[in-house]
Amino acid sequence: MADVNRGTRPLSPHLQIYRPQMTSMSSIMVRITGIACLGLSIIVVAWLLAMSTSEAAFETANGLLRSGLGKLIMFGATWAVFYHMLGRLRHVIWDFGYALDVRTSEKMGIGMFVGATILAVLAVVIL
Repeated sequence: MADVNRGTRPLSPHLQIYRPQMTSMSSIMVRITGIACLGLSIIVVAWLLAMSTSEAAFETANGLLRSGLGKLIMFGATWAVFYHMLGRLRHVIWDFGYALDVRTSEKMGIGMFVGATILAVLAVVIL
């Protein structure tokens, strides 16, 4: 350890050659959608508080959620809820010892993106 030159050596060479995989990306997205679901719960609680306080506050909050931006945010939140749900379902399947091989795990990751999108669109169309 006496003659180690740490100044010219990169700190994380694995980051320079790392190729993101579907399983790691879908796992990261599950964490991101979990945080998004927390944000959604804050929006829902604010809407409920506005409903319980006054008619004017409710009209303001409801108007914001029914605007174009509000609808886009709610669609994204709906997608996040479904994606997070499918991610948790994937982990339950893994906990039982099924679908642990890489090929099946990658297909499940793609299926999560597709499934969440289909479920979110169906929820918007039906509701």
